[in-house]
Amino acid sequence: MASFAIAPGLAIDESEIAFAFLRASGPGGQNVNKVETAVQLRFDVRRSPSLDDYVKHRLEKFAGSRLTLDGVLILSAQRFRSQERNRADALERLRQLVIKSAERPKRRVATKPTFASRKRRVDTKVKRGETKRLRTDPVE
Repeated sequence: MASFAIAPGLAIDESEIAFAFLRASGPGGQNVNKVETAVQLRFDVRRSPSLDDYVKHRLEKFAGSRLTLDGVLILSAQRFRSQERNRADALERLRQLVIKSAERPKRRVATKPTFASRKRRVDTKVKRGETKRLRTDPVE
């Protein structure tokens, strides 16, 4: 079976990706009324053996409203006038989503503010208070 390469060491089997072709909306005259150039890509995230659980979970999070209740990711592409370019566009968008999902975010290391930054913060607060104090009416 052929596979769609996402990144080094990460690929999706092409049998897991389904395409549907439909008529695109928008301008294009007679071409848009006759030719099915728009592409709808479907990829079952939850049942995919190509992705590990971590990537599946993050992909579901990043997919948002493009994910059905069954866990199927649906990407629509109709930017171009040819079916092949829209197909390639949908595949590239899927690839970018999976790459983004596979990245592990850096863990935040808790740090304490430095003495200088604490001093700057207090000095700013004192200066701001002084400005506000000068705006008040003088005490008689």
